[in-house]
Amino acid sequence: MPIHHSGILHIHRRKRISKKLSRYPHKNSKLRLLDKLLMAIAIFGPLVNIPQIIKIFTEKSAAGISLVTWSLYIVISIPWILYGIAHKEPPIIISYILLIILHSIVIAGIFMYG
Repeated sequence: MPIHHSGILHIHRRKRISKKLSRYPHKNSKLRLLDKLLMAIAIFGPLVNIPQIIKIFTEKSAAGISLVTWSLYIVISIPWILYGIAHKEPPIIISYILLIILHSIVIAGIFMYG
């Protein structure tokens, strides 16, 4: 069975084998589906912040939006990114990097219109 993946995936697969981690993609179709679902959630989940961003910039007002809360969201995201990197979990890394970007945009809006 030929493998048509990039070299990076091959290296990652070899690391998983040497560390006796579960195979990726998993043999079980339900777990493969869960892997794909989690990756989609990692990308689309942070996008729930977009309505807040649109509201701030279209109304040119950040009234009622807490700078402390949105700043703490960023602070809380940093350990999650480090955890994702340490455990080589792309969904966690992607999700929290996107969250930091979007939360930074909200904070910029707070400074501009708050």
